[in-house]
Amino acid sequence: MDRAQKEKVVEELGQIFESSGVVVVSHYVGLTVAEMQTLRALMRQAGGGVRVAKNRLAKIALQGKPCESIGNLLTGMTVLSYSEDPVAAAKVVEEFAKQNKKFEILGGAMGGAALDRAGVEAVSKLPSREELISSIVACIGAPASNIAGAIGAPASNIASILSTIEDKAAA
Repeated sequence: MDRAQKEKVVEELGQIFESSGVVVVSHYVGLTVAEMQTLRALMRQAGGGVRVAKNRLAKIALQGKPCESIGNLLTGMTVLSYSEDPVAAAKVVEEFAKQNKKFEILGGAMGGAALDRAGVEAVSKLPSREELISSIVACIGAPASNIAGAIGAPASNIASILSTIEDKAAA
């Protein structure tokens, strides 16, 4: 790899560190190519990505970034999993680690906050962006449907009472 290629990799990694909501660092020693492809596919489905890069280049790319503190995790054979959604990458990595014992999560970063192994697990248990949006929409929609039901209820009650009075008068 010549200098120009290294500079390009550092620039790409810097973009990942800067624009991602979460970056998870893991060891992948012993994983087969098929298992790595599975991880990549799962991450792509979640809207994220997986990147294997030389630790030295990743440390250079981390300089001056909010998540610079994760540089000490970059030892050995590391893989970076990232996503714009602050929860998606953590969820995928946690699920993948449960199925593949050779895949070891070291930690990561969420914005400027460094995460240890337990922190990544805690983030993975948070609701995703889509889940949060749907719950907010449900909260916003619930009062409107309650109001519509309350407005419609007196009319149906009045109709029911009038029907009962009419039936009594006819009898």
